[in-house]
Amino acid sequence: MELISQVLAAPTSQGLGSEPIVYEAILLLVILVVPIIFERLRLPGVVGLLLAGIILGPQGLHFLQDNSQTINFLSNIGLVYLMFVAGLEIDLNQFRHTANKSLGFGSFTFGVPMIVGTMVGRIFGFDWNAAILIGSLFATQTMLAYPIINRLGVADNEAVRVTMGATAFTDISALLLLAVCIAVHTTSQLNVFNLITLIGWLTIYSTVILVGFDWAGKEFFRRSGEDEGHQFLFVILVVFVASVGAQLIGVEKIVGAFLAGLAVNETLADGPVKEKVVFIGRVLFIPIFFVHLGLLVDLPAFARNISTIQLTALIIAGLIASKFVAAILAKLLYQYNWREAITMWSLSLPQVGVTVAATFVGHREGLLTLPVFNSIIVLMLVTSTVGPLITSRAAVGLNTTKKNLVTSVYPSADQINNPFTIVVPIYNPHTQQYLIEMAALLAQQANGKIIPLAIATAAAQMDAPRLEASLQRSERLLAKANALSKALNVKSEPLLRIDDAFAQGISRAAREQTASLIVMGWGKRTGIRAKLFGNVIDSVLWASHCPVAVTRLVESPRKIQRILVPVENLMAPVLQPVHFAHILAEGLQAQVTVLNVCERRTSSSKIASLRSQLGLVVSKLSLSNPPEVQIIAHENVAQAILQAARLYDLVVLPFMRNHTISGGLAISDVTTQLARQLTCSIVMLGEPQRSQPATATAGVASKTAVV
Repeated sequence: MELISQVLAAPTSQGLGSEPIVYEAILLLVILVVPIIFERLRLPGVVGLLLAGIILGPQGLHFLQDNSQTINFLSNIGLVYLMFVAGLEIDLNQFRHTANKSLGFGSFTFGVPMIVGTMVGRIFGFDWNAAILIGSLFATQTMLAYPIINRLGVADNEAVRVTMGATAFTDISALLLLAVCIAVHTTSQLNVFNLITLIGWLTIYSTVILVGFDWAGKEFFRRSGEDEGHQFLFVILVVFVASVGAQLIGVEKIVGAFLAGLAVNETLADGPVKEKVVFIGRVLFIPIFFVHLGLLVDLPAFARNISTIQLTALIIAGLIASKFVAAILAKLLYQYNWREAITMWSLSLPQVGVTVAATFVGHREGLLTLPVFNSIIVLMLVTSTVGPLITSRAAVGLNTTKKNLVTSVYPSADQINNPFTIVVPIYNPHTQQYLIEMAALLAQQANGKIIPLAIATAAAQMDAPRLEASLQRSERLLAKANALSKALNVKSEPLLRIDDAFAQGISRAAREQTASLIVMGWGKRTGIRAKLFGNVIDSVLWASHCPVAVTRLVESPRKIQRILVPVENLMAPVLQPVHFAHILAEGLQAQVTVLNVCERRTSSSKIASLRSQLGLVVSKLSLSNPPEVQIIAHENVAQAILQAARLYDLVVLPFMRNHTISGGLAISDVTTQLARQLTCSIVMLGEPQRSQPATATAGVASKTAVV
């Protein structure tokens, strides 16, 4: 009560931030609620965090203060973490595969905006050092729209891969240029000799970090075995040692954090330690950093100053135009088509990670004025919204060489050495029968087998009563599953596993059994715990090595006669769901329909062309009973599918897997709405995990709940 009284009695000018606990509570509430709200509005969560900082900060409601020790400390960690994750998420393998073209486009998308940005700085009276730094802010790029590219199934397009590879060049170059500009600004007597010395130390330092830490990381991980705790601490130590080392040679610490991310990039790969490292930054420190940025924005001053508005307009126009010129140069040099050029342009537009971090450092060091800081924040808001919007339209129809568009992930048993194996995790006795029936239908058509899997969660002592009870329950479930399998005339090998957690047990067992498919149950319910921390299905979808069919069956699968497979666009990875539906339909003598929804104003000739294209894509499967192809013109994709689904018993929905800022799985908006409103049976088919950059600020979260 005394604490509450002190808070209520605190002067308004000091704000609630005078109490650290209250301050931290407000911060946690903001970073929890705001991104969820903005993602539901189809806006990047980072936009909401910035606006929350502006509204709650010194220029708004005075709930938060930018000079608070608490937020400054947490924000500094968030800044370092942001740059470390930026380095960690750069796909070095992608860069190596397209090195020459990535360097070429990287030079264009760095050089042209660099020149334009420097000119903008000089036009508004900044000295050469500040103008060059402004130019370097133009030259970076953030792959904010990659989840869209991945969902559309065009991530293997050469233009996309070249753009991804160019990110490594632009970010490294911009950060090294930032280090030099800050050194020039902070050193009172900087001559040519001192500059050469600084560059020399920077070269030595970068080599030690990239080579030495890479070797040390691989050695430590090899010697530490499976101890994820020690490996996690090692990675965090690397970040802070690299940051301190950068400051010792007179370089900004974010350069060290970025290089540390590059150094341990290959060591961490896509393993569990990387997931834990990125998760902590994504859900806590990085969001706090963006809230802090909002506290520093002075909207009243921005609105009153005509010169600042002009500067902002010129910065936005200059950035958009220069990135477009760079994409056109790449188009001419590498003979890309216009769709590929526009996609490269839109992918290179968002300015979030390195741009925002460098702006923050430049403003803190006094090199960039408040008007420039405000302008770059507005630039970030505009490009992070416009870039993905253009990508979602331009990337549809890109050519791709992905193998999974011409081959099936469900080969017949005579095509592979191992039999087609379906793992069926069982937990709920009420849904167990339908799951076994679904798996049995698929296994029979592929001449395979099913493995009913029960997980008993481990205890500290193997003779603990809780574990014994769990084992007995699991054995009863497996006995029932085995009896059902025999009744359905399918080979069954029940498996009981003791593991630390359900999700880990399922993923590990599936890998050990060389599973071809996992069939799981799913329900409509979505609790607050699932929203915050995810659930078993989220974890299995993210970690599994094989496709995962998440099912919600309202009646026995043996009663299914009509199956609908909606296709969000013609270039999406549609063949796996279509083949899945076909295998199921073969055993049921059911009919499969592949549906695509186009814009209402699409002409009849265009609809006929789309139907022909979709039929050609589906024909690559060489199915014995080809599915029916339908094209519907409608202004709302989800509503059109919902109306069509009334005539069907089962809808198969494909989706791609990506993590988001809120820690969940990124699923398309259409799939999310359909899963929530469909009343018939549903199968959501998730593909195996692919190597991909997971930006810390992208995606729309959608969660599922275990039945």
